[in-house]
Amino acid sequence: MAGFRKASKAQAKLRAAVFGPSGGGKTMSTLRIGRGLAGPTGTVAVIDTERGSASKYSDRFDFEVLDLKDYTVQGYVDAIKQAHGFDVLIIDSLSHGWQSLLEEVEKLAKAKYRGNTWSAWSEGTPLQKKLVNAILDFPGHVLATIRSKTEWTTVEDGRGKKVPQRIGMAPEQGKGIEYEFDLLLEISTEHIANVIKDRTGKFQDKLIDKPDEEFGSQLALWLADGEPAAVSPPPPAAPPLDPRIVEIGEFPDSVKAACRAVMRAAIDSGISKNDAIDQAVAHGRELLAVEDAVEAEPV
Repeated sequence: MAGFRKASKAQAKLRAAVFGPSGGGKTMSTLRIGRGLAGPTGTVAVIDTERGSASKYSDRFDFEVLDLKDYTVQGYVDAIKQAHGFDVLIIDSLSHGWQSLLEEVEKLAKAKYRGNTWSAWSEGTPLQKKLVNAILDFPGHVLATIRSKTEWTTVEDGRGKKVPQRIGMAPEQGKGIEYEFDLLLEISTEHIANVIKDRTGKFQDKLIDKPDEEFGSQLALWLADGEPAAVSPPPPAAPPLDPRIVEIGEFPDSVKAACRAVMRAAIDSGISKNDAIDQAVAHGRELLAVEDAVEAEPV
């Protein structure tokens, strides 16, 4: 049917999220996966909202870091734009942005919507979408960490004794954020990643012990397999400015204003725009000649 075509796999850039409780190894895992994605010569950038936690691994991994202090959506978007040009971008983490957005929505509810948070999300949802679009539009691979709400349970150890165990629950980010990623890894405090979503089809539902550079390399191979991604043509070059318009623009402001008046009057009388410009330039030159003559007269 018209409009349809045979589907084919295109080369793509990864959008992955790693979520789990504190201590699960989200930062380390994304640095290792990112290094594998980038390869030996690729570049890695980290947006760090965790007070310099990523930099503690700078002796093991080669990357550049931006310590983000502005947790607003615009702060994240600006930081992501600054990272354009890197092969891999790690955002560690997205949860600070979500908490900041929740606070912003609460302020909007009180200030504009009589405390109605539901109505305030009419402004909050577009902001969240703006952040998602910035991630999706990034020209390289993106790995994002997301904190999970932490709860505790009791389990039996090998001797039958009940001991507390920390577990990760829902990720602290916007509802539905998981739909925006190709790969979702839920990581435990034992550093075991459960692949709960995988568009590659190679790792779905697998348990990966300490995700590393090799895992990143395998992802890179799958992403590079396919037809080259379509590249948008560059915008057409702007036509060169008419040299007469350039000349008028260089006149003093008083002469420039007089030229515009002559041009408007000429066009209003039915003269073509081209002839009107000629008249304006000629008038401007006459005014300049008069001013030069006056300045040259002896006092």
